[in-house]
Amino acid sequence: MSPVRPLRLPQLARLLTLALTLVLAIGLFAPSGHAAPAPDSARGGAAPARTTPALPAPQPAAGAPERGDDQGRLASADRRSPLPLDTRPAEARTPAKPLARAAQQACNVADFTGRTGSALVQQIKSVDTQCINQLFQLTGTDANGAFREEQMTTVAYALRDASGGYPGDDSTAVGQLVLYLRAGYYVQWYNSGAVGSYGTTLQTAIRAALDAFFAGAHWNDVSQANAAILGEAVTLIDSAQENTRYLWVVKRLLNDYSSATWNPAGMANAVNPVFTVLFRGHQLPDFVAAVQADPSVLDSLSAFVTRNEDQLGGDYGVLEYNATKELARFLKYTALQPKVRPLTKALVAQSAPSGRTVYQWAAAAEAVGYYDAANCSYYGTCNAADQLKSGVLTVNYTCSPSIKLIAQALDGTQLNTACTSLTGQDAYFHSVVRDNGPVKDDNNTTIEVVVFHSSFDYQVLAAAIYGIDTNNGGMYLEGDPAAAGNQPRFLCYEAEWVRPAFQIWNLNHEYTHYLDGRFDMYGDFNAGMTTPTVWWVEGFAEYVSYSYRKVTNDGAVAAAAKHTYRLSDLFDTAYGDQDRVYRWGYLAVRYMVEQHRADVDAVLAKYRVGDWAGARTLLKTTIGTRYDADFDSWLTACANGACATTPTVPQVPECTAADTRQLGAGCARSNVAATTGNYAHFYLLVPAGTQQVKITTSGGTGNGDLYYNPGGWAYTNAYAARSAGPDNSETLTVTNPPAGYVYFSLYAQQGFSGVTVTSQF
Repeated sequence: MSPVRPLRLPQLARLLTLALTLVLAIGLFAPSGHAAPAPDSARGGAAPARTTPALPAPQPAAGAPERGDDQGRLASADRRSPLPLDTRPAEARTPAKPLARAAQQACNVADFTGRTGSALVQQIKSVDTQCINQLFQLTGTDANGAFREEQMTTVAYALRDASGGYPGDDSTAVGQLVLYLRAGYYVQWYNSGAVGSYGTTLQTAIRAALDAFFAGAHWNDVSQANAAILGEAVTLIDSAQENTRYLWVVKRLLNDYSSATWNPAGMANAVNPVFTVLFRGHQLPDFVAAVQADPSVLDSLSAFVTRNEDQLGGDYGVLEYNATKELARFLKYTALQPKVRPLTKALVAQSAPSGRTVYQWAAAAEAVGYYDAANCSYYGTCNAADQLKSGVLTVNYTCSPSIKLIAQALDGTQLNTACTSLTGQDAYFHSVVRDNGPVKDDNNTTIEVVVFHSSFDYQVLAAAIYGIDTNNGGMYLEGDPAAAGNQPRFLCYEAEWVRPAFQIWNLNHEYTHYLDGRFDMYGDFNAGMTTPTVWWVEGFAEYVSYSYRKVTNDGAVAAAAKHTYRLSDLFDTAYGDQDRVYRWGYLAVRYMVEQHRADVDAVLAKYRVGDWAGARTLLKTTIGTRYDADFDSWLTACANGACATTPTVPQVPECTAADTRQLGAGCARSNVAATTGNYAHFYLLVPAGTQQVKITTSGGTGNGDLYYNPGGWAYTNAYAARSAGPDNSETLTVTNPPAGYVYFSLYAQQGFSGVTVTSQF
């Protein structure tokens, strides 16, 4: 969800699956940013960017994925797949219901791997689709037993035979047969060595099956009962890589779709997969030739967008967005440009870089930028990113000298809430990591927080404005922290599913990535990935986000009960499996911070100077497997309730000087109080050569504003810097302070008490 020391974007190619209908499983927070698998990596300045995914975006649920994307063959522009109808993280979605059939027997993998011929077909027909969903996870001998070509061919011919009498619902178990075939293609794509190759025998059978289904009298019935099955059947076209053969199905659905009658019947879920068929069709050698020979599908896409323009800005606007994107994608082919250019220009002309039609404009403009940038003036999309920024990111707000909020639609109360959460996190973060200031050569003194209005706005507009992949829950873009003028930022969005309550998804996870990159991880993101550091980068962001907010990490607690990993294995975690990256990363970090603080300090000391090999030696050799048994016992306690409480974070010690106004290095003064209009004064003796002094205030009641003066007591009319938020969460960072005494004061804008003042340098 993420490059430029942004969320620490996984550098691995991610599963780019299009969960266009049933989607489950979610990720937590991603690398130095929190998100699901994030983009490959963005760049900030000349050096490789640190990009960390934000809270993990949802992984496709078993049963939702199609065949995987061939990432190696796709340019970055072509990895932007169509969006699912529901763009929210999976954990926010209502679990998809199985097709309307009751399970007649328990789901057992051996029931599929141990049967062949008609016995296999009857077994598939007898179970619920939730059982078949589990088969998407098969590997090894189980994958071969269930999905080798002989088995798939049998099921394909069974689908052919059943399709002749398909009544438009699942009473004849056509849905189970379709889903089983999808599962087979999916598993074989990722486990071809175990499953074996698929050849012309299966191709002949699957064509016969799809021909029979789409020749039936009820395949396009407009009904709830047919919608889910048709959606899976259209997805199966792509799974079997028969995109070219069934272009006529794509055109038929695009031309027949009517929002007035189809949406109430749930048929949008049957239509949206056609965009996947088009998207992945570009990977097949005969697909483009077929479109060139008969470009009428381009007219169908154009008419679809224009006819349904009223849906933009609503629940089904994603259909128009996907249609616009898939039409404009054909701009990449010189032979088709005379046809596609005027159609794309017309879609730009009937939309705008702001307002309800901005999604259509963004889709077209993004494609022009990828495929026909030299002619952007023809479309009116030159400087598209700037046009969109000024059109949609209209809210600018300064939280503190180091935090700026840029938003699409936050009001004053929401801005204050977000700022309070961010500024209050600083003191907590530093109390956990016990740092001595920024790492060397890190000039990222400010962070830009960009907040989109919804998950859909993020996926569409963040991609078009910032040029990132947005199939994640957010992204932190760090850039090169040593480059002059580098601007780190993280991108996130409002959780529209909790409204009228207000929440910014992954806000604190992503902010932790910024702080961690600045105070714990030397250099840019790629530097920190030279050895496995994902366990810390993502696990720590999760840990701080949950513990700072005092929220129980239910997903991690559930994972702990499974005892899936040893601690020594978690030190090897790489981006990929969301559960391991986020939930198990959280568990590993929490265990180490709470049980082996000295080891954490030693590892961070290596990370802060870029001694990645030294840190690796500490983790894999000095620690090694020594804590594995204790970690396993700790997991049991965690699952039994120990992790339901807020983590115990080592507190900063109280300052010991006799004068209670005197602060020191890495200490605090607690229970500070003052009445309205008065001050609590403090001073600090700064050693020569000190690079930074940081003062934070937190807790208590009332509202105290923090002031700094290098030459004498600080007052509201005598100060060099101040932090004046709506409560007691204030932070002042002084770079290269003068040697000798410097002064800070907490002014009671409203009488306060119980405040803690922490000093670090």
